Amino acid sequence: MRIHHLNCGTMGFGVIDHCLLLETRDALVLVDTGFGLEAVRQPAKMLGASRFLMGAKPAEGETAIRQIQALGFDPRDVRHIILTHLDLDHSGGLSDFPEATVHVHGPEFRAATATPTLSERLRYRAAQWSHGPKWMVNEVDGGEDWFGFTAVRDLPGLPPEILVVPLLGHTRGHAGVAIDHGNGWLLHAGDAFFTESSIHPEEPFTPFWWKVYETGAIVGDAYRLNQRRLQELRKLHGDTVTVVNSHDAGLFARVAGR
Repeated sequence: MRIHHLNCGTMGFGVIDHCLLLETRDALVLVDTGFGLEAVRQPAKMLGASRFLMGAKPAEGETAIRQIQALGFDPRDVRHIILTHLDLDHSGGLSDFPEATVHVHGPEFRAATATPTLSERLRYRAAQWSHGPKWMVNEVDGGEDWFGFTAVRDLPGLPPEILVVPLLGHTRGHAGVAIDHGNGWLLHAGDAFFTESSIHPEEPFTPFWWKVYETGAIVGDAYRLNQRRLQELRKLHGDTVTVVNSHDAGLFARVAGR
C-alpha cells in the first residue's frame, strides 16, 4: 500500500494539517481532509470565528482535492474517508468528495451531530457535512488488540490493513488510524499529541504553550493517559510502528521526505 503525505491546511505559528492519501488495491482512501474548497471560498460559513483563533489560512492549492489531482489521480476514485475526529480543521474537505463513504468513530459522530456541548459547538461546523455524507459509523464492540491498544478492524469496504485505534481525549470520540504498509505500521494519531517531543520514548517534553492548548482536551485524563501509552508504544515498538500526528510541521517534513 502506497502512502502519500499531504499538508491540507496551514495555520498560525507554523501549524499544518497532515492528512494521508492511501493507494489501496481498489480505491483511494483519505485520512482526514483538512480545509476544503468551500473553506477557501466561504471561510466565515465553513470555519466560523474559530478561524481567527487558529490563524487558519485556507489555500486552494493545499486542499486535498487539488493535491490529488496534481498527483494525477481522479478525485472520484476517493471512495473512503477516515476521520480522526470531526473538528473543523479535519473535516473541512468532506464536500469535495460527495460520493465517498465517511468512516467516523461512534462516540465522535454522536458528539458532533447529536449532543454537542457548548465548547464542542465551537469546534464542530455542521456546514461541513450539510451535503449529507455517506456516514459509516464504527464502534469498538469488544475490539481487538493492536500493540496493546484496542482497535476496530474489518471496516466495511476497506482492506484489513487499515484499522481504527480509539484515542479518546482531545474529543469524546477521537481516534487514530493505523496502516500496515508492508514494511511496518504507520499510526496517524491525529490530535492525540501536538508536538513529537510530547511522546519521546525516553524524555517526553511538551512546550509551555502546547501545554496550555492541551487544556482544551474534552476528556483530560484520557488524553494524558493516551500520550503515555504512545510514548510506551514508541519505546517498545519504534522499529515497527511510526507515529505521526496532524499538526507538527517538522514531523510531517521528515516522514514526507520534504
